This record gives sequence, C-alpha cells and structure tokens, in this order.
Amino acid sequence: MAKVRVSRTARVPDPMRVRRYLKAPEVGPRVLFFSGGTALTGVSRTLTRYTHHSIHLVTPFDSGGSSAKLRDAFSMPAIGDLRSRLMALADDSVLGHPDIYRLFTHRLPREARPEMLHATLRELAAGRHPLTMAVAEPMRTLICHQLGFLIDAMPEGFDLRGASIGNLIIAGGYLNHHQQLDQIIFLFSKLVHVRGTVRAVVNADCHLAVTLEDGREIIGQHRITGKEVAPLDSPIARMRLAAAEGDHHVPVVPELHANNRQLIESAELICFPPGSFYSSVLANLLPKGVGRAVLANPCPKVYIPNCCPDPEQTGKRMDELVSVLLDTLCADLTGRMEDCPTENLLNIVLLDSQRGDYPGGPCIEALERMGITVIDTRLISEQSAPYYDNELLVTALLSLV
Repeated sequence: MAKVRVSRTARVPDPMRVRRYLKAPEVGPRVLFFSGGTALTGVSRTLTRYTHHSIHLVTPFDSGGSSAKLRDAFSMPAIGDLRSRLMALADDSVLGHPDIYRLFTHRLPREARPEMLHATLRELAAGRHPLTMAVAEPMRTLICHQLGFLIDAMPEGFDLRGASIGNLIIAGGYLNHHQQLDQIIFLFSKLVHVRGTVRAVVNADCHLAVTLEDGREIIGQHRITGKEVAPLDSPIARMRLAAAEGDHHVPVVPELHANNRQLIESAELICFPPGSFYSSVLANLLPKGVGRAVLANPCPKVYIPNCCPDPEQTGKRMDELVSVLLDTLCADLTGRMEDCPTENLLNIVLLDSQRGDYPGGPCIEALERMGITVIDTRLISEQSAPYYDNELLVTALLSLV
C-alpha cells in the first residue's frame, strides 16, 4: 500500500471540522502528544470531548515527588505522570467507574504516623477500606491483589507519606507483571475507561542528564525543572539519558518499542506541546527510533511553545528551542541537523504573539526562514491568561488534522 502526501489549506480554527469531531468523538482523530508532567492535564480533559483516540507518549524519567520513592525502592520507571494522564483522560461518569477514579486519585496524608499509613494501606489491600469497598467485583479483587503484591515487595521503612494510591496500584502491577509497564497501564486504562491511549515512551529505568553551557553536569529531572530546587543559572547545552551503574551513571539509549513506533507512524497529527521543554517534551525524543518514526509519518507536525516563562528554557529564544527540538530528532537519523529534512520533522509553530510571553519574542521571521509555517492565532483567553485556553488550543489543533 503506497502512502501519498496530500496537502490542504487549513482554517484555524475550523468550526465545521470541530463540530464534526464534537458530534462523534468516538471516531475522532489520532492526535499524538509527546509530553509528561501536568501542563497537558486540562488539554487532555478537553480533548476527550472531541476524540477518544488521542495518543500520549509520556516520559518515565521523573526523579522527584512520590515517584522518586518508588524508583529508589524498586529500580523502576517513574509512573506519576502516566497515572496523572490516565486520570485526565478517564471517564469519571457513572459509566466510567467513578469509584475507581476516586481510588486512583486519592493520596495518603502527609502528616500521619508511619504505622497508621501502613495500616491504611493494608486495609486498602484487604478490601476493608471505604475506597476499595466501593469498587465492584471483579475489579476490587484485581486492585487489591496489586496492592498486596506491593506490600509484600516493599522494603522496610518505605515512606508512604503523601503517596498516591494510583501510583502504588500501578507499581504493584508493574512488579506483579514481571516489570512490564505497558501491560499494567493497558489494564488500568480499561478499568477507568481511558478515552485515548497512554503509554510510557520506553519501559526503562533511566534518568535525565544535562550538560550546561558553563560545563556543569546535572543528573536527575527534579534538579532541572526549577521546581524542587533553584532554577538553572546557565542554559542547557545538551541532554541525554543515563542509567545507574554502581555509584555512578552511564549514558544509555533505550530503544523505542515496535508498538510505540506504530502509534507514532499512524498518528494524524503529531504535537510537541507546552510543558517543561527539556524534561517533559524533549525527553520523549531521546530513545532510539523516535526520530525515524516521526520522519516516517507524513502527517502535520506542530510545536506549541510555552506562553509563560519556563525555568528550563533559560537563555533560549524560540527559534533556538525549535533548533534544539529538530537537532534531537535528527540525532536519531544522520546525527547532523543540516542533513535532516526539516519539513518532514516539523511543519508548524502554533502561537499567540499578542497575548503570550515568549522568550525573546515569537521570532516569526527566523522560524519562517527555517521553512516552518507560523500560525499566529488567539489561543489565550481573558479567563485562561497567562496560560493557553484549553478549548482554544484544542480546537486549533483539531483544525490542522
């Protein structure tokens, strides 16, 4: 079967196209997002009204928050962002099992004594806690089994303060399914009626490592974002993945699974969305095979830059960020940006120059010289300012499919 590239003139937003998706989201388009973190939570919830076929490849490289405790204890990928995206896309109506939704989004108190927290977890695993008692069979037994498996595997003194029950359930399932993350994510996607596809970009226990322009090396996502520690005072020069080996880290390049490659190649629109530029967006492009899969898909590819300051973007203009994005994709091809077909890796930058606070300005002329189409339209409302309006952003994206 031959693939043929067909171009069309897009109206952004396109009311007729948007109304068609709104009327029948169950047959909506396959829009793929490379993302992590919480920046896309609102967009994901809005998206479910228009399509039940969005695809979310999420970074499993986070090293902060409650995910860090699970990673330290079990040498596993981070699952917090995966759980968060599952919940954003879940059907929390009566048909979508709101009791499971409540269980997955519940957190243990931070101020409780350790013995009380462990007793609560045992009650949950035994099905005697109100949250698990509310879940109907056979799903209750399935969930309790994963929690029981986690309890049996937990090291002595494991810190449960502030732990997400959803994270603990997924971690138990991960351990119970021979460290296969995809299987347990698929299972719980069905449990909470996720209206879309959520997958870790790779099933690998890796960490983000960056080299700053001043020569310093920093390892760990939580040391890069500027949220748990002070923001970086030097721009990021390079980023890679690293795995622990004894008391130090070594560079690694995990390979994209064939199923994820097929998801990328079958998407009708590929989106590099807002969010922490390096740790939430670019991190998903580092595994071997991602750039090749993006190149193989002739669909439109769009980058939506952050419309508010991002600590990870220190010292970078928008056109420089686009060059970094293209460089990262090209590293999977020839390794040289000048040898890469830019038009096949990124076609569009979507922004709101009148209302957004972009680093160094929108750089529209510089982007156009790179062969990229800039769509400058209203994406920020009075209610959403200074952030993107979820409805405006979603309808603009769907108009490009």
